[in-house]
Amino acid sequence: MGNRLLVSLLTTATVAHLGMVTGCAPSAARRAVYAHSSYYAHGRFVNQQPTSSLSAGNPFSVLWHFLTTKVPDREPTAPLPVVPLDIASLTDRRPELVRVTWLGHSSSLVEIAGYKLLLDPVLGFTIGPVAWVSPQRYTRTVPATAAQLPFIDAVLISHDHFDHLDRATIELLRDKVGHFYVPLGVGSHLVRWGVAVGRITELNWGEEARLSGLTLVCTPTHHGSGRGGRRDATLWGSWVMQAATCRLFFSGDGGYGPHFKTIGDAYGPFDLALMECGQYSPQWAPMHMLPEQTVQAALDLRTRRMLPVHWAAFSESLHPWTEPVERALAEAARRGLPLTTPRLGEPVLITDSTRWPTAAWWRLVRPQ
Repeated sequence: MGNRLLVSLLTTATVAHLGMVTGCAPSAARRAVYAHSSYYAHGRFVNQQPTSSLSAGNPFSVLWHFLTTKVPDREPTAPLPVVPLDIASLTDRRPELVRVTWLGHSSSLVEIAGYKLLLDPVLGFTIGPVAWVSPQRYTRTVPATAAQLPFIDAVLISHDHFDHLDRATIELLRDKVGHFYVPLGVGSHLVRWGVAVGRITELNWGEEARLSGLTLVCTPTHHGSGRGGRRDATLWGSWVMQAATCRLFFSGDGGYGPHFKTIGDAYGPFDLALMECGQYSPQWAPMHMLPEQTVQAALDLRTRRMLPVHWAAFSESLHPWTEPVERALAEAARRGLPLTTPRLGEPVLITDSTRWPTAAWWRLVRPQ
């Protein structure tokens, strides 16, 4: 009887934990609202163009290939260089200040028009519902933990996959974030984790949120969503950040498509685009761009410079950890697109005379 009770308690605790980590599906009332979206059909969100997650093979063969394939240099053999975030500098709220600090993977701190924005903040060391089987961060250091950050005016989320929306980070940030801007449906997760409904704005593609001196636009990607088996129950997106003197773009995740040119024509040119570059495979290219496609997407956006993100933190695919940036650099050089490659936590001050970081710091990572 004692063993049965223990098993029951452990099972209940595990289910409760997974339920909290995975979040919460939108309610029936919210789904009725989403039904008015042009990108919602049969209870799921859809892409502008038909997009499959796998371009070759069935899901089981792809999973078997992923589990059994050995890739040299899939992870670094030494800690990566990390620049600690200068917390004191974040008191600067001059409207003309534009500063971007890549924190790792797809997480960045953006200072623009006097606001501090966090993009897809994932500041822990594991991504996934079960730590021991989930990808681990390459280094046990981050430029700043969620607890160290000061008040953040807004958090922008691209979609609800575990490497872009992290329960632990959100719970640490929730009481010092002014507002959360998310694609349709993602707000249900935040509410489950204790964020007040009044501090969440859900946006459809093409919808804007206007702040004094800053416009945020939720724009399309070709991707998907899902936590805890709920596939495409929430929308995915990219973000335009438009101030009087600067325009920034954050791609989120997704495959290459004509939407990049549409966004560039409508909102560009951009001063800097933070572009997904990593965790790709030819087998799921419709959902994650290859590096050469990332460069083409940046050109379509009419950005003056590109910052590759979605690499240098976790291994979620079968390529060497430095391959994304090396391939992107080669293609960008061929196509005449300037890239910037800051170290994790290295701030990039965007002015007319910016000295953009371009050092190939990853080539200096050597075993200790």
